[in-house]
Amino acid sequence: MAAPGASGGPHDFLFRRLTKPEEFRHAEEVQREAWGLVDEPPTSSTIQRAIQDNGGLVLGAFADIYLAGLTIGFLGWDGTQLYHYSHMNAVRPAYQNHHVGFRLKVFQREEVLKQGLGLIRWTFDPLQSKNARLNVRRLGARPDTYHVHYYGTMGSELNRGLESDRLRVTWALTDPQVEGRLAGGLPTAEEDLARWKDSQPLIETSVGDTGLRVPTTVSEPSKPTGHLEIPFDLQAIRSHEEKALRTWRHAVRDAFRAAFDLGYRVDDFAVLTLEHERRSFYLLSAPPPTPAT
Repeated sequence: MAAPGASGGPHDFLFRRLTKPEEFRHAEEVQREAWGLVDEPPTSSTIQRAIQDNGGLVLGAFADIYLAGLTIGFLGWDGTQLYHYSHMNAVRPAYQNHHVGFRLKVFQREEVLKQGLGLIRWTFDPLQSKNARLNVRRLGARPDTYHVHYYGTMGSELNRGLESDRLRVTWALTDPQVEGRLAGGLPTAEEDLARWKDSQPLIETSVGDTGLRVPTTVSEPSKPTGHLEIPFDLQAIRSHEEKALRTWRHAVRDAFRAAFDLGYRVDDFAVLTLEHERRSFYLLSAPPPTPAT
């Protein structure tokens, strides 16, 4: 089925649960297109049906009857509480500039709240600036765990040449800060810049021969606030300075693990224009002081 004018103006998407066998099969196509799956299979239509009918959620964004994106998740248990685990959020490339990913997460939140749950968790690649901006900045989810080579070697085009490190985020659905972000309450560019200037760089970078930034040093955080840089455009690194993929992966890994070990928390993400260059940063805060006993 051809996409109905995806490159044109805004669309009125319909968000609902997938119900028909052919919709679950179309969801396999969305995954292949979104991630460039070559050597690994998508989440199959049969598994999607099992998830949908047994406490999980397989939600779609439809342009007319065409499936433009989907999110798949299921019930999770950590030994203490039930939560919803969001396994994937995939949007066809033709629709990735229509805020479909954001709107799918908002719809997922509504459906999870109807189930009586207040928490969603998921993972994403910490080097992907667009995903960090969506998850941390716009949704207000908070990274709390760094997983090294989480999925092992992956065959998709988006993961080619990279170990599959992932950040786990926790999304407290009724937290006032989350509700504020969903309502559009974001810091201004001036506030972001002021915070960046006052914070400690955990990764120092320099511009390489191709004009792209590459990490040079990694430091443990020691000040009240810190910033942790990632590539603004990971695909540009892959295309023009592929050897730097490993450098970026290991620098970001070392910086995050050091910060989390010391109790720092990620409380925002910002894209800044610094001397006419777009750069991406996680923003971190030190743990609150331990009360005297």
